[in-house]
Amino acid sequence: MKIFRSQLRQELTVMARNGEQLLLLVVIPVMLLVFFSQTDFLPTSSGSRINFLMPGILSLAVISTAMVSLGIATGFERSYGVLKRLGTTPLGTRRLVMAKVSAICIIEIAQLVLLIIVGQLLGWSPNRINIAQVLVLMLIGTSCFAGIGLTLAGRLRAEINLAAQNGLYLVLFLLGGILVPNDELPKTLGNVAQVLPSSLLSSLLRDSFNNNTFDLTDAVALGGWAFAVCALAVISFKWSD
Repeated sequence: MKIFRSQLRQELTVMARNGEQLLLLVVIPVMLLVFFSQTDFLPTSSGSRINFLMPGILSLAVISTAMVSLGIATGFERSYGVLKRLGTTPLGTRRLVMAKVSAICIIEIAQLVLLIIVGQLLGWSPNRINIAQVLVLMLIGTSCFAGIGLTLAGRLRAEINLAAQNGLYLVLFLLGGILVPNDELPKTLGNVAQVLPSSLLSSLLRDSFNNNTFDLTDAVALGGWAFAVCALAVISFKWSD
């Protein structure tokens, strides 16, 4: 247990000392929430702007942490041979993976708390919140995006993985129903966007925050994404180049 705690502390310390990580995990989500909630750029009514934004920004935070941050860091660790060496130490691969997963969960809880505080300061007033439902959906979303991030990190060279993670992040951000509702997109693009995991997570979180409802079809689809990409990550991941 002591070895696990030491590795968990190391994972959190590395993230905290990395300026790019902090920008991605904290600054960008908060800036997007503040900026777009105070402007008229979004195709939503003034009264519902912050209520629309909050779940989408939380979804973006999950993507940033579980896919981009984990995927890029793991890709470089794999490329430099760090993962292979750690796997042969008393830490072992099982505790290494547990430490990374635990670090992600801690960061996402901190992001949730921070975004809720900022949202409250901006006048966010959700109708009803099912916090247990929100946490479960975040867990499923985390599994999904971590699976995507690790699939890329486990197969691509570090530099290519870096570009792929950032490119996919941009696509999921633009087509995830985060800033622009899917029905405001061109029909074909909107139909594609609706089945993306970022869009599914945003929609489910939006219902959990604002209506306390639950779309079973979207939840099953997101769970299917999570199962498929996690299975792919397990099958395809290579611990060294």
